[in-house]
Formats: sequence, C-alpha cells, structure tokens
Amino acid sequence: MLDRLTSMTVFLRAVDLGSFAAAGAALGLSPQMVAKHVVALEDRLGARLLQRTTRKHSLTEVGRAYADRCRTILAEVEEAETLAQTARLSPRGKLRVNAPVTFGAQMLTPLVTRFLRQHPEVEVELTLTDRLVDPIEDGFEAIIRLGPIGDSRLIARPLAPYRLIACASPAYLAARGTPQTPADLARHECLGFAFWTSGLGRQWQFRRDGQSFDVPVSGRLKVNDWKGLLAAALDGFGITLGPESALTQELAEGRLIQLLPDYEGPLRPMHLLYAADRRMTPKLRLFIDAVIAEFGSGLPSRPSPSRAVLS
Repeated sequence: MLDRLTSMTVFLRAVDLGSFAAAGAALGLSPQMVAKHVVALEDRLGARLLQRTTRKHSLTEVGRAYADRCRTILAEVEEAETLAQTARLSPRGKLRVNAPVTFGAQMLTPLVTRFLRQHPEVEVELTLTDRLVDPIEDGFEAIIRLGPIGDSRLIARPLAPYRLIACASPAYLAARGTPQTPADLARHECLGFAFWTSGLGRQWQFRRDGQSFDVPVSGRLKVNDWKGLLAAALDGFGITLGPESALTQELAEGRLIQLLPDYEGPLRPMHLLYAADRRMTPKLRLFIDAVIAEFGSGLPSRPSPSRAVLS
C-alpha cells in the first residue's frame, strides 16, 4: 500500500512539472510509478484529480482544490519535523531574499543587518526589484511583496500595510495652488510610478470618516524608481504619492509638504511569501520571525484568490 504523504508529494510534483515523466525524473521514479501514486489518491478519494491525455494533463476542479490542501498539509508536516531539529541546529548558510526597492532599501536592510549580527553563520543575499519574481523559479526563500497576492504554491504572512501619502514641493504649490480635497488632484500634475498596477496608476484613493474618495489622476512623467519620483517632486514638477516611511526627512525639513493631511492615503497590502513545500530551515524560520515581529500586521496567514503582483 502506497504511503499517502508520499503520494501527495508525487502528485504535487507532477502538477508543478506538468507531466509524469518530468515528475519521475525529478523524484527518481518511473512515470508508471508516478501514475500509480496519482491513481492511488484518486481511488481513495473516489474522484478524478487530473485529466490526462497522451501529451499533457490538467487539474480537474477537485484536483485543484486537493492540490492546494496538499501543499498546506505537506508544509505543516515539514514544519513539525523541523521543530525538533531547530532546537539543536544553529542557523547557517545563505538566505536569498527579494523585496521591493524602496521598502527594501529603507526599511528591510536595517533589519537584515541586525539579523546578521545576531546570527554570524548566516549570509543574506538581498535582491531589490519592483518587478514580479517567482520564488520557486528564481530561487528565493523569502519574498516581501506589495499588492494583492494569490499563488497557491506560497504561504502568505500578512504584514502591516504600506502607507502612501501625497506631497509636493513649496515651489509647485506656490505656482499651482494647494489641493484642498482629493477631487482637486484631478487638475494637477501627478507623478506616476511605472510599476504601479493600472488601477493605482490612473486613480488615487483616499478615505475620511469611513468614506472613500477615488480620484482620477494624470501626469506626463512616470518613473520606475522612487528616487527619480522624489527628485521630480523636489524639483517642483508635480505631486507625488510616496511611502510615508520614505518621506520623513523631506517633510521634516520642509522640502516637501504633505497634502490632504485630514485624509488617509492609499494603503498597499504587503505580505511575506515563501514556498509552501520549502523545508523550513532554522535560518528561514528565524528570518520569518524577525520580519513578522518588525512589520507584522497581527493578522493570521491566509491564501488569496488572485494572481500576485508587484507594484
């Protein structure tokens, strides 16, 4: 009788790699043995998990739901087995982490350096980019992502939302006037971030007293780097929507002025992601704990139904 957890592992590898042959090659099994594991699960469930043809296979509706649960179950088994090892193993080795550029440079890097001082046998390779990356294909053990998430292969730990505020230079406001309400922004030059999703790129959202204000905005300049947007705002070219945590010095020195201070600016959801079936090594577990302690939202981990995006 085939072991059920082993069959789940084989089934997921077949799903991820697209064929029994590829799964067998990765696991050191024959395609026929891979098929036996899948059939054993289907017989136990009384339902078809994969629609199979001579060239490819695809998940059935039941198979898709079952695959998601298998990932969670196997991840929990891995974590349970690792708990016993964590007590006797010290964290060591390279940890590959990915994060958005501005958050990574200004907020995450100080945490990483503290983490490295606490764990001298750990090495961190921190890659900062605002484009979407795949943690499995690109080899990252942990990713911090802005925007909605929804990859069933990943565990998503919610972090505190990324707060954005609108601001402009005194020179711009002297020339163009100061917006008094969110609707006034539609008549201004609004600087855009090239990696924003289409929604935030065309429309800025503010809230006050439980009411939402969605404002269509436009501008002639879009930049793919926060430093470029900040430079344009400081030069008086337009209004920028930027991360509150990155604007502290400019606001304190009066080089930029926060607009609409009585309104809450857009909030970007932020999550820490890692592969559901990745072995929870001591270095990864401790890093996750450190990030949650520093930036956590207090919300439970949860899957999300939409495809992950960076913006």
